[in-house]
Order: sequence, then structure tokens, then C-alpha cells
Amino acid sequence: MKYRHYKSKFYEFIGITYDSETLEESVVYKALYHYEKFGKMQYGLGLRLCFFEKWNGKLIPRFEEIQ
Repeated sequence: MKYRHYKSKFYEFIGITYDSETLEESVVYKALYHYEKFGKMQYGLGLRLCFFEKWNGKLIPRFEEIQ
């Protein structure tokens, strides 16, 4: 699945992972844009709650699924 961040950058959703001690869910994702510091296709990890939440008190999703 691909997502667009509310600031217009694109990401690919890879999957969900769990902390082995707390079982807190995180999202594994890949940035689909070039960022000098990390190279072209960087991977990241973010809390699942933050990945799918509304952002800055606005009624826009932080990430929106795209086709």
C-alpha cells in the first residue's frame, strides 16, 4: 500500500511490527523520495498510532492511502 503524507511526500507501507517487551505496534515503511542523508529508498519505523492518526488537530489524515 502506498500513502501520501499531508506534506505531500510518498511512502510505501511495509507492515506492522511489535516491541517484544511491551507489544506496542509500529509501522515499517519505505520513503519513496530521495533524501541525501539516507539515500534514495530509506526505511523507517513509526508508532502505528502516529501513522494512522489525524494531525495537528486538523480533519485531514496524517497519511492518506493512494492508488
